[in-house]
Formats: sequence, structure tokens, C-alpha cells
Amino acid sequence: MMKNNSTFLVHHFLVISIVLLGTYFSIVQSDANLIEQTCKRTPNYNLCVTSLKSDSRSSTADTRGLALIMVDVLKNRATETLQVINQLLQNIPVAIEALEKGDPKFAETAAMDAAYEASYCEDNFNGSSPLTKHNTLVHDTGAVAAAIIRNLL
Repeated sequence: MMKNNSTFLVHHFLVISIVLLGTYFSIVQSDANLIEQTCKRTPNYNLCVTSLKSDSRSSTADTRGLALIMVDVLKNRATETLQVINQLLQNIPVAIEALEKGDPKFAETAAMDAAYEASYCEDNFNGSSPLTKHNTLVHDTGAVAAAIIRNLL
């Protein structure tokens, strides 16, 4: 009798475990399917999938959640672009201050330095500069975010 109870309990435990695992894998699969289905409706599928799968929140997100994640990615990429632009703009305040203090030659030098640094940055990269890359990423990320948000309309 004791052996039958033990076998019964083990059997039921295994059945319940299999059902729970099946449910879990079904949920994980449906989350992956939502990302795939959502990203197929965007202008940049690879960027969309890569961005969403890199964020752990996407595993439990609905379409609205995926849109929020993509907007966060957009914010981060725009912030990176702003940092690159700020580095290129460091000479501008020097030029303004020199002009305000009546030193046009120093202002000219600072302005030329800013222009030179921008040109130097662009010229020293095969194809495109980091700023070009950032602009493209921000543009593409914005388009993907807009496409995902459009699903909410």
C-alpha cells in the first residue's frame, strides 16, 4: 500500500511538473513570438529584435511594454549622440567669450578649431564618423519605436 502511494505521488508530481514546464515554455515562446511579430512590422527588423532582446523586460512585455523599451533605447542612443556633439562643441564657448572680450583673432582660432575638429573627425573614418553612426542609429531607432507605437493606435 505504501509503495502504491509513493508511486502515485511521484507520478502526479511528474505530471504536474511537465504541465508547469510546458506552460512556462509556452509563455517564453509566445513572448519571443510577440517580439518577432512586432519587429516584422517595423522598418528595421534586425535593430528591433536586437534592441528588444537585449532588455530583460521584453520577456514579460506586451506591445505597449515593447514600445516603452524601444523608446528607452532611443533615449539612450540620442543621449550618446548628444555627448558626441558636445565634444565637438567645446570650442564654441571659447569663441563666444573671445568675441565678447574683443579678441576676434582668438575667436576665429577657436571657431576654426571647432570646424577643424569636426572635419578631422569625419575625415578620419572610413565611410562615416561616429556622429554619422549615431545619427543613423537615432534615426533608425526612432523609426522602429514609431512603428511599434503605431501598433497601439
